[in-house]
Amino acid sequence: MIDKIRPGAADSLAGVRSGMSIAIGGFGQTGVPVDLIDGLCDSDVRELHIIANNGGRGLPGERGIGRLLKENRVRRFSCSFPVNPDFFQRYFAGDVEIELVPQGTLAERLRAGGSGLGGFYTPTAAGTMLANGGFVVRYGDGGVAHETMAEKEVRVIDGRPYVFESPLRPDLALVKAHRADRYGNLRFRLGARNFNPLAAMAARTTIVQADRVERDGSLPPDDIHLPGPFVDHVVETSREAVR
Repeated sequence: MIDKIRPGAADSLAGVRSGMSIAIGGFGQTGVPVDLIDGLCDSDVRELHIIANNGGRGLPGERGIGRLLKENRVRRFSCSFPVNPDFFQRYFAGDVEIELVPQGTLAERLRAGGSGLGGFYTPTAAGTMLANGGFVVRYGDGGVAHETMAEKEVRVIDGRPYVFESPLRPDLALVKAHRADRYGNLRFRLGARNFNPLAAMAARTTIVQADRVERDGSLPPDDIHLPGPFVDHVVETSREAVR
């Protein structure tokens, strides 16, 4: 029978390699898969492209995305709110690139990736640098540099300009759930339901840490926020990481 429960983070992360693109769930300090991120750091992978809503500021014990940034494991950071002292230290040293993506656009790019769509049009960012190319920013000894990229397609719909945004299909998603069963069905708690389901849907491989794992039976159908086909591995959250 299907059983997606794994002994721990290290076992589920065995196939992760440097240079991968990784979507990480969470909204502020809520719903962040800190056990999986710790396991990622312990595996010593580097040059990662991290896709997340924010920079993980405020998590205790230097955990979460902040640890990835502090240990200089991130090559590119696609996010809406990069507020984190460790990020800015790496950014101004020229160690990490940033792709600023409006929060709603980031969510929809993940949703499009998970839904098999080829992209979408949005009025957000029309007429700004984010739509005109050069939205990947570097900062080094020579000052600020914008990577030269093709301008995004813009169409006028009902008299208003709309920008075409491409879907996100990361190699991996790290997700935090409140409950999971051995089939990979998930239930999220409160604010953790924001980016976690979208990251899980978009990624080619999804690893979940859950506060409570139903090892026998399954979650009631009406309690499932994300069905098991989107999930590959499930580990139980350590006692220290339960939030």
